[in-house]
Amino acid sequence: MLLLPATLTAHEARDTLRMLKQALQAEGSDTAVVVDAGPLQHFDSAALAVLLEIDRLAEAWGRRFAIRSVPAKLAALAKLYGVDVLLLQAGNGDAASAPPGADQRKPAT
Repeated sequence: MLLLPATLTAHEARDTLRMLKQALQAEGSDTAVVVDAGPLQHFDSAALAVLLEIDRLAEAWGRRFAIRSVPAKLAALAKLYGVDVLLLQAGNGDAASAPPGADQRKPAT
């Protein structure tokens, strides 16, 4: 499971993405890519860009993508930018910890 930092803004996005890519490559290629967004406290739209890039990489490598513990403000930001459909659809990650209306995308195994 990939863990997002407490702060993920445009300032941290490049380093965060690099670290997440390294962790993703270290994981087994037959596992789903699960990102835990629970630690996120301070973020901007760069957090969405990082998540979209990790989703893109997972898809390119034939792996499922899921986000767990989506903060309500992140779900609202995704909806504002119109990427909630891409990132937060039904069956993704830990629906019990997601805010209402923050359905998730693909099931993790």
